[in-house]
Amino acid sequence: MAGGLCALAVRHRRPDLRLLLIEPGETIGGNHLWSFFKGDVASADRWLTDPLIGHRWTGYEVRFPAHRRDLPDVYQTIESEALDQAVRAALGPDEILRGEARALTPTGVTLEDGETVQAGAVLDARGGKAEGLDLGWQKFLGQLLSIPQGHGLTRPIVMDATVDQHDGYRFVYCLPFSATELFVEDTYYSDTPAIDPDLLRDRIGDYAASQGWQIAARKREEHGSLPVVTGGDFDRLWPSSDPVARAGARGGFFHPLTSYSLPDAVRFAVWLADRAPLDAGLGVATRARGKRHWKSGAFYRLLTALLFHAAEPGARYKVLERFYRLSGPLIGRFYAGESNGFDKARVLAGKPPVPFFRALKVLKDSL
Repeated sequence: MAGGLCALAVRHRRPDLRLLLIEPGETIGGNHLWSFFKGDVASADRWLTDPLIGHRWTGYEVRFPAHRRDLPDVYQTIESEALDQAVRAALGPDEILRGEARALTPTGVTLEDGETVQAGAVLDARGGKAEGLDLGWQKFLGQLLSIPQGHGLTRPIVMDATVDQHDGYRFVYCLPFSATELFVEDTYYSDTPAIDPDLLRDRIGDYAASQGWQIAARKREEHGSLPVVTGGDFDRLWPSSDPVARAGARGGFFHPLTSYSLPDAVRFAVWLADRAPLDAGLGVATRARGKRHWKSGAFYRLLTALLFHAAEPGARYKVLERFYRLSGPLIGRFYAGESNGFDKARVLAGKPPVPFFRALKVLKDSL
């Protein structure tokens, strides 16, 4: 996703440049849904995302054992097929190379067959699992369900934590694509990345049955384990000895707690197209940007550490349950990764929804 957005932005802003996108898969962007709030992307940057959006809702819902809430923020989804089509329309057929990169330098890529491609600058957007950092995991399996009698939802359920808690903080996520099509995802904030697909498919079926939905077919499916960061050292993620430019998760450009990367990918792509040095100095520039992003994420890493190390796994939902009692604008800034000083104080104020002394130890260890 990050690489595809970079290609679209550079082609749009710098049509004079020659581009080559090296893609190992059959489709650009794989098989994914990327959902985000309208406020996650600055209005000046929406030219990049608006043409890709396939679904948009004027609000969303959260459900917890102690309270439920409707929020008015616009919620949007991009399907990976839209990114694939847009990149192929923007780039010529000779600018997309099916292959896998084996070795990279700031100005060259060696492919799996030994061929070397030279360029003015190379950008590594191959993803990654935040190697070298202290991690928890957000893992999920989602399916698009066909429910001919209708599911009755008109807006997304971003978190339904009224379900049984297993393997950490569990919630179900629902996106109504039409009156009869519903994407349902079983999601966990877990200590391990391991997924049992059959078990999660069964739990999706159980959830649908509990809502009175009769599934006629299960269509697209996606699953994954995304890193959430509780601590670590940026130099372990991206050593200063590595001169190759990075984008996306490989450079740590994602939200430390939610693990979502689209807002950062958009900001990065626009910066790349408008202000970055598109030459051998790109590696230094992207690493400096990555280090600033790491520094700005300290607050979110602290909250992630509190979630994973101060709360018992089966009680982690209480942290989010409390969070969703806060103001809508604060919640919006949080998801965008743009919390201000007042937001941070407000989130941490009051009695913590985790054992006090365990929270105190996490806070002490984070200093």
